[in-house]
Amino acid sequence: MSSEAAAEPLDPTPAHAPYDEVLELADRYARAWLDSVRERPIPPRAGIDAVMDALGRELPEYGEPAADVITRLAEGAEPGLIAIGSPRFYGWVIGGTQPVALAADWLVSTWDQNSGLRTITPGAVAVEEIAATWLLDLLSLPAESEVGFTTGATTAQTVCMAAARDEVLRREGWDVERDGMAGGSRIRFIVGEERHGTVDLAGRYLGLGEPIAVASDDEGRIRVDALREELAAGTGPAIVVLQAGNIHSGAYDDFLGAIAVAHEAGAWVHIDGAFGLWAAASPRLRHLVAGMGGADSWSTDAHKTLSVPYDCGIAIVRDGRAMTGALSMHASYLQATEVGADPHEKVLELSRRARGIPTWAVLRSLGRTGIARLVEQLAASARIIGDGLAELPGVEVLNDVVFTQVCVALESDAATEALSERLWADGEVLAMTSRWHDRAVVRFSVSNWGTDAAQATRTVEVVARTLAAIRAGR
Repeated sequence: MSSEAAAEPLDPTPAHAPYDEVLELADRYARAWLDSVRERPIPPRAGIDAVMDALGRELPEYGEPAADVITRLAEGAEPGLIAIGSPRFYGWVIGGTQPVALAADWLVSTWDQNSGLRTITPGAVAVEEIAATWLLDLLSLPAESEVGFTTGATTAQTVCMAAARDEVLRREGWDVERDGMAGGSRIRFIVGEERHGTVDLAGRYLGLGEPIAVASDDEGRIRVDALREELAAGTGPAIVVLQAGNIHSGAYDDFLGAIAVAHEAGAWVHIDGAFGLWAAASPRLRHLVAGMGGADSWSTDAHKTLSVPYDCGIAIVRDGRAMTGALSMHASYLQATEVGADPHEKVLELSRRARGIPTWAVLRSLGRTGIARLVEQLAASARIIGDGLAELPGVEVLNDVVFTQVCVALESDAATEALSERLWADGEVLAMTSRWHDRAVVRFSVSNWGTDAAQATRTVEVVARTLAAIRAGR
C-alpha cells in the first residue's frame, strides 16, 4: 500500500468553523451596542450585585456551550455598562473608539501575537514601529527617540521615569541595575502642585518617595520662578515632571522656561501629556506646547484623544539607551534582535498585546490633516460648551478654555454637586464633580471623536434644562 493510499483523508471542515457561531453572536451583540451608544442613557442601569446575579455566581460543575456563554455575558453585563462611547460623555478624559481602531483591535485579538520580540513577531512589530515613527513626526518630537506602547499613561510615566531614575543616578556613578536604590543619592522628585495623581503613583512604584511640590498659578501651570528656587535650594540628581494639559483647566506649563531652568540644574525633564500632548498635531494649537521637544521624555495616551480602544498608552524617551537599560531583561531562550530594541525593552511587560496596531490604523485612516481636524474639533467643542455654560444664570466657568477642559461652579458646593447628580440621573449628558481651588466643580472633559459642534450645543441645552428643573424644584 502506498503512503498516499495510507494517508488519512483530509478533514473538509474549515479551521475557522468552531469560531463561526460565537463570532457571529458576538458581532450581533457588538452591533446592537454600537447602535445604542449614542442615544442610550449614559450611566449603567444595574449595579455589580445585579450583574453578578445575572452572570451566575457559582463556578459550574460542567461547562456551557460557547454560544450560551457569550449570550450570558452580553445580556448579563450590558445593563452594568457605562456608555463611555457617547459623544456626550465628559466624566473623565476618556475617548470613544473609532471604527477603524475597533476593527484593527479585533484583528489584534484574532492574530493573538505576543509582540515582545522583533524577530519572532515581525508582522505586529513592523506595524507598531511605523506607528511610532509617525507619532514622533506628528508630535514634533526627536526622531531618535524610542517609543513603547503601554497599558496607559500611568505605566507610560512609570517607564519614562524608570529611565530617568537610572540615568540621573548613573551620572552620579551609581548603577541601579547592579546595586538597587539603597545607598545611592536621594533623587529630588520635583512636580507642580497640580500634577496628576498618577505622577505620584509612578514615583511610588519606582521608590522615589513623596514628590516635592512647587507652586502653580491659578490655571495650574507650574511657576518657573518657584521651580528655579527649588532646584537652587538643593544638589544632587533630580527629576522634574511638567504637564501638558492640566486635568481641570487644560493649561500647559511654560516648557521653554521650565525646561531651561531644569536642564541648567542637571535635571531630567519628563512631560506628562496624557491628553494635552496631542495639541502638537494641530497647526492652530501647537503654540500650547512650544518648547516641549526640549524635554527628555514624554507620556501620552492613544485611548484618549486619538480614540483607540482601551488600553493604549505611549511612552517616549529621547535617549533610547536609558530606556532599554532600565527595562531590558535577558534570557537564553529569548531570540533577541540584533538590530534596534525589542518591544519588551520599552515597556514594563515581557508578554504584551500588540496595542500599537489600532494606533497605526487611526493614524493611517486620518492622516496628518485628519488628526489635526480631530484635535481642533475637540478643542472647538470645549469652547462651545464653555461659552454656552457661561451664559447660563448662576454658572461660572472657572478656567480659560484653551484646549478640551471646562470647569464650572454654581453659587454653592451643594448646588454644583446637585447639578452633577441630576445629570447622572437623567443620563443624556454625563459630567462628574471634582474639587479645584477649594470649590466643588463640574468638569467637562471633551475627548470623544463624535463630540462635534452639534453635540456640544446639545450639551449646553441639556445643562440649561437641568438647571431650570432643579431651580424650579422639579
